[in-house]
Amino acid sequence: MKALLTVFIFVEVGAGLILGIAPSVLTKLLFGTQLETPTAVIAGRVAGVALLSLLIACWAARDDVQSTVTKGVVTGMLLYNAGVVAVLLAARIVPSLTGVLLWPALIVHAAMAVWCVVCLSMRGTA
Repeated sequence: MKALLTVFIFVEVGAGLILGIAPSVLTKLLFGTQLETPTAVIAGRVAGVALLSLLIACWAARDDVQSTVTKGVVTGMLLYNAGVVAVLLAARIVPSLTGVLLWPALIVHAAMAVWCVVCLSMRGTA
């Protein structure tokens, strides 16, 4: 689980920072379009702060992989990654929402979700 938590931190820190500072940059790369309203930009920044908060929880939990709290953090990561996969797949249905990072992001999040499931199932047998 320590490797999972560490990789997750480094994979997502850029996305969290970009969303927090300039969310339209990430939406342009993912969907080929920028956020058009101040409300959308604020919502993107809130998402960035939420993601950075999850990363802090991962950082704190990575050295205590046997705790129930760490299991909760990994379960939260599973929900996050599976949810992102669902949202990106839904976005892919809209022909005009295709950016250069859409498929790579979808694949990375799917792999991270599977890794979370593997870690959680292995922890139950240890």
